[in-house]
Amino acid sequence: MQVQSVPLGSVTIGPQSWRNGTVRSIRRAERLVRQTRARRSGTCSRPQSCSAAAGFAPKRQDGTAETTEDKITEEECGESRDFICKNKMSRPQTAGALFQSGSQRTSVAPFPSTSLRERCAGESIAVAGEYMRRVREVEGQLRRQAGRVTQEGIKLERERGYLERMLHSLRTYLTVNRRSSEGRARRPAISETERDGADYLLLCEKRELAELKQDLEGTLRNTLIQLQALGQSSRQLLDCAGERGRVLELLPHSGSAGAPSSAAQTFNKADPVSPFTPECKQALESSSLTVNQSQLLRENIRQMLNNAITRQKDIHCTVNDGLVKKIAETISLQQNLTLMSAATRQAMFRKQREINCIRHSHGRVQGPEYRGDILSREKLNRPLVQIYHRHPGTQLPEAAHLIQGSAVLRRSLLSSEGELARLQRTCLQLLDDQHGKREAAQVDAAVIRMRRQQVDKRAMPSLVLQGACRSQIPLSCNQ
Repeated sequence: MQVQSVPLGSVTIGPQSWRNGTVRSIRRAERLVRQTRARRSGTCSRPQSCSAAAGFAPKRQDGTAETTEDKITEEECGESRDFICKNKMSRPQTAGALFQSGSQRTSVAPFPSTSLRERCAGESIAVAGEYMRRVREVEGQLRRQAGRVTQEGIKLERERGYLERMLHSLRTYLTVNRRSSEGRARRPAISETERDGADYLLLCEKRELAELKQDLEGTLRNTLIQLQALGQSSRQLLDCAGERGRVLELLPHSGSAGAPSSAAQTFNKADPVSPFTPECKQALESSSLTVNQSQLLRENIRQMLNNAITRQKDIHCTVNDGLVKKIAETISLQQNLTLMSAATRQAMFRKQREINCIRHSHGRVQGPEYRGDILSREKLNRPLVQIYHRHPGTQLPEAAHLIQGSAVLRRSLLSSEGELARLQRTCLQLLDDQHGKREAAQVDAAVIRMRRQQVDKRAMPSLVLQGACRSQIPLSCNQ
């Protein structure tokens, strides 16, 4: 309701200067009232109108001054105006009375209401509560991320345990390989200590296990570094969460739920004076990166463990199969040596009988040792032989044949004795080789037993072993 100016009277009695000063005061007041846009009530506006009308009411036509009734009316209007203003000052206005809806024109009170302090305190409490709720959201996000980092550290610690068990298993296999090489070096014969395919397989196993051990040790070092990074990230997150939690002493846990949009806005923008500071953002981003690296490292570790178990089984079974083949070959040769030594012994007996016969024949050809043992028909001076020698050129071949036969028998005897000596040496060599083969087979069998007994089957958990067995065709050798 705008202030309406009261029309001035047409009859003037007082001086012009006095009237002009009063009019200027009235105009100035009207201008100030319009500028402040004070919404006055009908009760207050009417006394003001009464007062203005009383001030500028025209005199009567008879030229007399204002009557007693006019004075009473003016006094009543003034009293009613003072009473209404006192009532307004005594009743505090609410924010709804001061600030109207958007459809109406907003009016400004000429003076602050008495509820300004309460309203400012409420707005401060609302701002502080909203800040604490956002801080609670940031703290919850930081602690949840710290929990994820801790869980990832536990999983990586489990993988580190698997790595250490695998390294212990590899060290056991290397010890078994060394003991296997030392055991095979105790074979008796010189021919049995020469390097063969089994020794080459043991050397290949040693190189393979050493390479696996070196790779797993490097992975273990990376795992320890990653565990330190996870621990540092977790401590950083907890420090940020603890620093954020210092403002949450008066905030109830039930009032910490915020709107998703505000939470998204809080976690997207970082401000040093906001609940989501750059330190919190850096801690969350670094922890997310560390967790991703840890997950990739865990996958790499599991793949390396499966590969190492597979390669370890393959080379171990290959060496065992090579030793079994070596034992089978040695036993086969031992059996052949047994048969050949029996045949050689039989040939020795046969040759000995032959030599005995040759010696007997040679002795018979040589004749008796004494002249008195010679028979009459064997003497060269018997009458028939002497008469035959009377003619020239008539020599009997008896003496030449005896000499030739004796020489042939002597040569046969020497040859048979040489053959017998060679058979004896060959038989001894066969027996020695047979003994060496038997000892070598026993040594290799002891090496295989040692390899099967010393291998720790429980070095790795069944879950990892099943994963390694599913990655390829199951092996047929016994651990």
